[in-house]
Amino acid sequence: MSQATRDAILQQVRQTLEARLALSDQIPQLAEDVCRILERTVPWYDWVGIYLVDGEELVLAAWSGPAATEHVRIPIGQGICGAAAREGQTIIVPDVRQDPRYLQCFLSTRSEIVVPIRRGEDVIGEIDIDSDQLAAFDEKDRALLEWLASELAERLPHHRASAA
Repeated sequence: MSQATRDAILQQVRQTLEARLALSDQIPQLAEDVCRILERTVPWYDWVGIYLVDGEELVLAAWSGPAATEHVRIPIGQGICGAAAREGQTIIVPDVRQDPRYLQCFLSTRSEIVVPIRRGEDVIGEIDIDSDQLAAFDEKDRALLEWLASELAERLPHHRASAA
């Protein structure tokens, strides 16, 4: 797929997300809709989940993909998701088979991006996306998902505990 095609897809998904975000802030429907839009619109996003911080754990709030994950609760600091929550930084893993932190969900997954959802200094959740393609995520994916995380931070519940 050409870079121009990828860019056009990401631009279209941002417009779709902007329209959805303008409709309502109702969680969990908003989280479910966001996961569905990302997974169904971006061909290299094979599984999309949103986790929320609850105490010292990440709890799966919504997902879209071919199958559920067994990782519905992840301790902060465990796996790539837990590392991103602890560090408060986006993590892109081009080949999950080469990263010892990876908690396998699906045999087909080859790469992953995890983007913390931050309110101020606090991590309140994260967007987790798996791809069946090696090195599926680039800086444009990061930019889109970090924008989305900042939008979600304004809409997620305020009672969640901090992981930071």
